[in-house]
Amino acid sequence: MENFLLFFAILLIASIVFSKVSDKFGIPSLIVFLAVGMLAGSDGLLGIDFTNHRVAQEIGTIALIFILYAGGLDTNFKSVRPVMVSGIVLATIGVVLTAGTVAILARYLLNFSWMEAFLLGSIISSTDAAAVFAILRAKGISLKNNLGPLLELESGSNDPMAIFLTMTMIQMISLSTTPTPANIALILAEQFLIGGILGYIFGFLLPSIFNRLRLEYSGLYSVFSIAWALLIYTIVTKVGGNGFLAVYIAGIFINKKEFAHKKSLVGFHDGIAWTMQIVVFLTLGLLVFPSELPSVAFMGFIIALWLMFVARPVGVFISLLFSKYNIKEKIFISWVGLRGVVPIVLATYPYGSNLPNSNLIFNTIFFVVLISLAVQGATLEFSAVKCGVKDDDEVKEAEASNLPIFYHTLRQYTIHFGSEIIEKNLAELELPSDFLILLIKRKGEYIKPTGSSVFEEGDLLLIQCEDEKKYNEILKQYFIPQN
Repeated sequence: MENFLLFFAILLIASIVFSKVSDKFGIPSLIVFLAVGMLAGSDGLLGIDFTNHRVAQEIGTIALIFILYAGGLDTNFKSVRPVMVSGIVLATIGVVLTAGTVAILARYLLNFSWMEAFLLGSIISSTDAAAVFAILRAKGISLKNNLGPLLELESGSNDPMAIFLTMTMIQMISLSTTPTPANIALILAEQFLIGGILGYIFGFLLPSIFNRLRLEYSGLYSVFSIAWALLIYTIVTKVGGNGFLAVYIAGIFINKKEFAHKKSLVGFHDGIAWTMQIVVFLTLGLLVFPSELPSVAFMGFIIALWLMFVARPVGVFISLLFSKYNIKEKIFISWVGLRGVVPIVLATYPYGSNLPNSNLIFNTIFFVVLISLAVQGATLEFSAVKCGVKDDDEVKEAEASNLPIFYHTLRQYTIHFGSEIIEKNLAELELPSDFLILLIKRKGEYIKPTGSSVFEEGDLLLIQCEDEKKYNEILKQYFIPQN
């Protein structure tokens, strides 16, 4: 146990330290995590013998739950609402078109059957949100015309479709059955409908539960949220829905509302998501044998080029045929289709059904992901500039809007006996974003309010609100005692 913990700690620290170097060159941290795992594996320096694909698959499944949950918590519903239709079309029809276009090449290049070719295409069809936005944040790149929210929504929500296609193809190959398109469409509709509805319900419930629990220890909210994510996935999966879609949608609607300890909870799940990504990439790096990669290098390179220059653009341009985006913006969206953790995790699934070409599929997918992360990741900023989608004005606007708050926007209010907000916390009120309670003065002490702050009679509040009419309306609705 001590040796295992020692190796694990060293690998985690090495991955994080090396990722700092990779960010400077625009290379996604995920490729560093993979490289560290490969160096530690059977063919690497440490020679750790790990060949259990089943364990890797289970680790990947658990990791995906928390990665998608955190992705939903990081998604701002207001920002993605204008691009909702385009994002959903890209995440569904775009994934199918990408998978089908890759299958055409794989059928003849790898001498696969059509089912095996579409399986490979399905595995590699989804993009990686973490890889894309890690680079954008590291380089400080802002995008025009709602491209950021579109890519965020697409890459966060296209994993369930890729997983569905992969599982369907594995079932068809292993059972030698070919369901009708109507049956596939029915199963897809059932999974996504159940997943979507239950995801919304669970996402709607959690903020209300947190605002009423009032636990003694703030850390317990994070524990509760972990259990909630696992509960969502398990229940939805057991009733025939898509559990991965459900946890992502739940995260979006949890983030939509204010609740106790929201900021710390979102930050906590960001850390969990990064931990999961590092763990799963280290695990998959250990699983691969670098000595086997040269045998698939040529085929993997051709598939990677086909994916970047043909399959992804086909999916994007057809999906966004009637959208507001111009050709250059669609080219950029096509180029930002980085592959990441999901394809490699899905590449372990064929082993579970003992498919004949499982090893070839895994190694090929692994190589394609490496090429995608290295090439597309390193050229993301360059492509944003060339396509004219880099928003240099956003920084100037942010600086221009960074003006001091004038005295006339600050207001004071004392909570009187009979007010409905007494014994309620700040998150329960769900106040508008432009009505801010900055400070509470209570019995001579100054308190910085948080979502879990409970109001008491006699509290003096310092409030910032520019619109006097809105200020009075909110006071009347929430604060002034009703006779």
